[in-house]
Amino acid sequence: MPAKRLGSLINPLNNGELADIVRRARDMGALVEALAQSLPPDEAGSLVAANLRDDGELVVICRSPAWAARLRYEADTLLDAARRHGAVANRLTIRVARP
Repeated sequence: MPAKRLGSLINPLNNGELADIVRRARDMGALVEALAQSLPPDEAGSLVAANLRDDGELVVICRSPAWAARLRYEADTLLDAARRHGAVANRLTIRVARP
């Protein structure tokens, strides 16, 4: 497949499944960044990913069970940061990344 055609497929400005995936990945990355900025640096470094489900559940994935326990104390901070980012978040779930 020519490089120009591939670039067209993954261009988030185009419509299509692949473009939707690229847009979604960028949105999730921006959400993680917004959440990380609301936390102290050591806690921010524990974030792996974040997602907002259609029902308003903010799912945060962190590096270890110990970090998950610490981040649960920051639930209000994380929800507020997600809302400031433009998300309609009404509850938080924290999960641990698999190694």
